[in-house]
Amino acid sequence: QVQLVESGGGLVQAGGSLRLSCAASGRTITTYTMAWFRQAPGKEREFVSVITWNSGYTYYADSVKGRFTISRDNAKNTVYLQMNSLKPEDTAVYYCAGAARQGSIGRISRSYYDYWGQGTQVTVSS
Repeated sequence: QVQLVESGGGLVQAGGSLRLSCAASGRTITTYTMAWFRQAPGKEREFVSVITWNSGYTYYADSVKGRFTISRDNAKNTVYLQMNSLKPEDTAVYYCAGAARQGSIGRISRSYYDYWGQGTQVTVSS
């Protein structure tokens, strides 16, 4: 029903910044709960951040609090992840995820989300 495409990944030195974008098509994500996950080599996909449909609530994994900011522009059907003070440990494929629901239970779990992007690679050099 909806397609999600991430962009903005790349190679950056430690301490640098990147902004990831997630563009939705096929239908609007105005009422969707949206999130970012990431997966490093040899590790399971892990939660990074979530934002509710009206941007009224955001939540971050402890590992990125104070450094990453999630936001959305429903008029542009796009979700963003601003990543500052990047560390080598942030190296991973970053995935955008969406769910056509607003319940608070399970929002940090992969199973909550119905739609996923293909991922964009973020590599942070030391």
